[in-house]
Amino acid sequence: MHVKNIRLINFRNYYSLNIDLNKKTNIFIGKNAQGKTNLLEAVYICATGRSFRTNRDKEIINFNKNEAYVGAQMNIGKQEKFIEIKLEREKAKRIRVNKTELKNYKELYSGLNVVIFSPEDLKLVKEGPGERRNFLDMEISQIRPVYNFNINRYNKILFQRNNLLRSSKFQTNISSLLEIFDLQLAKIGTDIILERDKYVQELSKISSITHNKITLSRENLELKYLSNIEILDDKIEMEKNYLNKLKRYIDKDIEAASTQLGPHRDDILMTINDKELKTYGSQGQQRTVVLSIKLSEVELIKKQRGIYPVLLLDDVFSELDEERRKYLIKSFQDMQTLITVTDAIDLKEMKTIEKSIFYIEEGKLM
Repeated sequence: MHVKNIRLINFRNYYSLNIDLNKKTNIFIGKNAQGKTNLLEAVYICATGRSFRTNRDKEIINFNKNEAYVGAQMNIGKQEKFIEIKLEREKAKRIRVNKTELKNYKELYSGLNVVIFSPEDLKLVKEGPGERRNFLDMEISQIRPVYNFNINRYNKILFQRNNLLRSSKFQTNISSLLEIFDLQLAKIGTDIILERDKYVQELSKISSITHNKITLSRENLELKYLSNIEILDDKIEMEKNYLNKLKRYIDKDIEAASTQLGPHRDDILMTINDKELKTYGSQGQQRTVVLSIKLSEVELIKKQRGIYPVLLLDDVFSELDEERRKYLIKSFQDMQTLITVTDAIDLKEMKTIEKSIFYIEEGKLM
């Protein structure tokens, strides 16, 4: 799969841009704040319907304008797709696929899988469980669109249940009212937990091999999904246990005015040689783990879909030493890759690969 063309109008700092992309490697060179990352964001939005940088669509619209447009012509196997997204300050975004408008972005399944790797991805290790849950939700949704549907349903039910808990002091029959939500949470929550656990197990197998190669067999990486609901082989039995546990936690939930159990509280444990990465890992180890995970995402998508995703590398070469840069370059030569760098000196290891180079200055191709 690859993106053939990107067209932008009033998108971030781009007033107008129409660019044809190389099927292999595309390198965008420019100083900071010139608009390089905006191009990666445009591809990501066309693939997933949302940004990896903000949850507020109006931030994507050029500061001096009231609406923006991004369109991407893409090839997915033997299929051609044209994705168009229109953003307006006072309206919901509109998405068209091959000229047919969708009801909302949640209906978008572009078929274009993307993996993004940036210095910000260190948050995956350094910050709280929410970062790791968001990571899982974004990646699994690309492979299994029904998972995204389940997450949206779960969050809606969870919101309603928490509202009820916050008003519980005015309710005399709180337990019977909660039971309505609990039945739904246990069913959908079980599906989410099982899907996440399966994904983490597969990702752990691949990233362990990748990390072992990068570190020359010095380090063993392991990922484990941590859930506050016991994971069982029997799905029906797991739903029952989940529901019973929700009932036992009613008093705690009422006291906290929020739901204490479920996938919205889960996490991923990352260990290097059996030591927790977040607590004991050095900056270099944490950066290498993120690289291993991102490259493993690529291989997992290839395994699931039989085709490589588009890889987006945002200013990561300056963060890696020469050995890891070479490993990364070797890894992406079989897929379309979009790379941002601030200096042409970062290209010295890419002399022999097929590529197109673009220079960006103040939202314009130079």
